[in-house]
Amino acid sequence: MKPKMNRKELKDNNDIWNAVTKVLSEQDFPTESQEVNDAFLAFQYYSEMESGGHEALLNWSQDYIREVGIQKYQDELASSLVKIGAPDFAEIESTHLAELWKLHLALENDESHEDDYYSKIELMDNAYHEQNGKLEHLLEIHFHKIHTDLIDVVED
Repeated sequence: MKPKMNRKELKDNNDIWNAVTKVLSEQDFPTESQEVNDAFLAFQYYSEMESGGHEALLNWSQDYIREVGIQKYQDELASSLVKIGAPDFAEIESTHLAELWKLHLALENDESHEDDYYSKIELMDNAYHEQNGKLEHLLEIHFHKIHTDLIDVVED
């Protein structure tokens, strides 16, 4: 069941951003809704990249990756990024994430892979940051498009 919000509480993009992120943060991922899953993955990617980069992303998602496999996670993440209009970010992940995951696993067992792991993280983080905040803007547009799918907006 969708949460209800009064239209007066959703006056501008900032209000919509806050409402959608609240709804997403209250979800148990994965959900039955592909639209929610896509928004969740794209927003979680953005959040982890802004707070700690690809290392934080892998630390946050590692249980799910172990459950479904790196290829499925990589495909789901890339697909969610494409759906919000962020194919450049999807390309970064499609090109490098599986290899980074292998290095992440190798590092758990053998510290000799540390330089390779952090070199790959630096490469991927730099590619993300070269986009100059573009993902936040794309998410904002996407959240505005989908907020009535996630929230039951009432007039009074």
